[in-house]
Amino acid sequence: MTNENTDLTTKIIALEKGALDKWFKGDTSGYLTIWSQKNFSHFDSYKPHRVDTYAEIKEFVLANVEGKLFADTYDFEDPRVQIKGDMAVLTYQLFAKTSLNEMHYNCIEVYEREGTDWKVVHSTWSFIRPMDMDFGQKKTLV
Repeated sequence: MTNENTDLTTKIIALEKGALDKWFKGDTSGYLTIWSQKNFSHFDSYKPHRVDTYAEIKEFVLANVEGKLFADTYDFEDPRVQIKGDMAVLTYQLFAKTSLNEMHYNCIEVYEREGTDWKVVHSTWSFIRPMDMDFGQKKTLV
């Protein structure tokens, strides 16, 4: 790995963890800042269809998550950044007991260079082994 790739790996992980730190304090601004406003899509386990625009995801998180989702701690496990040119793919597992649900996610964040910034152009959060989960005992979700 080159020093440039090492620096970018560190930067991508820092962007994601910075967004998560805010997210678990009920503040969605971290993600609203790193998600691309020009080109964005998102798959989430709680939504039946792909979100295709920044405006749509912003409306969803402001209405359903902002100020409602809290966790004292979270585990950000096994991060890996794969870089090719102006794109980078971050994969990791996320674990947290939150005020809304218990999170056990495989996360995929596709970053793309936009000028001098790196923005998420696609995000997927999927349950880890959903066949092992008991959805009947979950709290009301967003």
